Amino acid sequence: MSLRICILETDILRPELVDQYQGYGQMFQRLFSQQPIAAEFTVYNVMQGEYPSDELSFDAYLVTGSKADSFGTDPWIQTLKTYLLSRYERGDKLLGVCFGHQLLALLLGGKSERATQGWGVGTHKYKLAAKAPWMSPVREELTLLISHQDQVTALPENATVIASSDFCPYAAYHINDQVLCFQGHPEFIHDYSRALLEIRQQHLGEQVYKKGMESLAQEHHGTTVAEWMMRFVAHKPETKSV
Repeated sequence: MSLRICILETDILRPELVDQYQGYGQMFQRLFSQQPIAAEFTVYNVMQGEYPSDELSFDAYLVTGSKADSFGTDPWIQTLKTYLLSRYERGDKLLGVCFGHQLLALLLGGKSERATQGWGVGTHKYKLAAKAPWMSPVREELTLLISHQDQVTALPENATVIASSDFCPYAAYHINDQVLCFQGHPEFIHDYSRALLEIRQQHLGEQVYKKGMESLAQEHHGTTVAEWMMRFVAHKPETKSV
């Protein structure tokens, strides 16, 4: 049996990137095809008001990255928050990346805001702060491609930190067996990160741009995170007797 994953796409790529990369939904599908657990995906662009019909059921809902701020007031963000809260209250599994990571933290009682640390770009290394049965293959530390100027600055009270660094203390977290989120982008590839850095070069400033470009010489663990996500979705917690 394949896992059924609903990808809630929260951005439209810049025109110069669309031909090669299509969209974040497609990038996630390419990433997840490289991990061992069978899964099928349906993409809905929530910026354009697309959502699954009520009769469809999924094993998890994944919220992608976005140029938008998770704390923004755009009507589509408010609609998405309402939708995700209802899915959370029904007990559905939720996955978040970058914008999705921040939005779910905000929605469930944490805080996300513009980071005083400034832009995070290129590859970034995190210490792993927790172990869980779905975190297989096991890693001592995690390196991911990143592109963000916002961060989660306070976690929901029932969240457990998985990965952290001095630059980004709440880089990944989970809430029991229901929510799993990463600030980094497992779906990115080096060429996409390079293209983003080039587009943003003037905005980032020469120092941040140069450091980000140099960091792209390092490998990243996107496929590991993809496998963790699918294992998290497939993981059945032991039921406790009431």
